[in-house]
Amino acid sequence: MMKLKLALATSLFALSAPGHAVEVIWADWETATSTAVTGTLATSTPISIDFSSPSGFGFVQTGAGTNYWTEPNPASRPYTGGVVENAPPAAELIALNLSGPKTITFGEAIAGLYLAIISWNGNAAQFDQPFQVISSGQGYWGSGTITLGDDNTFVGTGEPHGIIYFPGTFSSLTFTDTSNEYWHGLTIGVARLASDPDPDAVPEPATWAMMIAGFGLAGAAMRRRARSRISFA
Repeated sequence: MMKLKLALATSLFALSAPGHAVEVIWADWETATSTAVTGTLATSTPISIDFSSPSGFGFVQTGAGTNYWTEPNPASRPYTGGVVENAPPAAELIALNLSGPKTITFGEAIAGLYLAIISWNGNAAQFDQPFQVISSGQGYWGSGTITLGDDNTFVGTGEPHGIIYFPGTFSSLTFTDTSNEYWHGLTIGVARLASDPDPDAVPEPATWAMMIAGFGLAGAAMRRRARSRISFA
């Protein structure tokens, strides 16, 4: 019975513990025009991703060129220093230079949206969804800070590099950067499709009841077996 209680306690702890580190599915940017970039996300069923910017771009990397997603200081990792396991892939980058509205659109609803940023020097951005900063540190162009403001905004000071995270499910995300600066860069990643199971989901109450009932039946069976072994010979 003691072993059963320990097994139950261990199971409950595992189910209530924080979620595992995430391997982000980063965008593979493929084509670019003067106002739009398109690519693919290698989710369980690959989907498209589109990034539109009526004000245009400074430049776009589609797999060739300098890898700006480096972490030169092992003690200060802007892209893998939090819950994210993998930095954005080399030379996959959208570099912005003019302020204005930007929209990210997904071919299918996704869950868990990650925005990796590089060198948002003195720039601010306002998003249409709440977010949190999950990592920051020294990157290719130095280091800086991201200060969260009201109404889903952030302000960058110095040369901030890091990842911001948007919980929930999304078919699109819109934001506006406020300064003309050449250049401040980003790329997009997701955790999974919204239609895929959530590995960190907490069991529903009915599921808990079934589990506890199952443990009770197992305990009763163990007690019956223990009684059957008693001998007075």
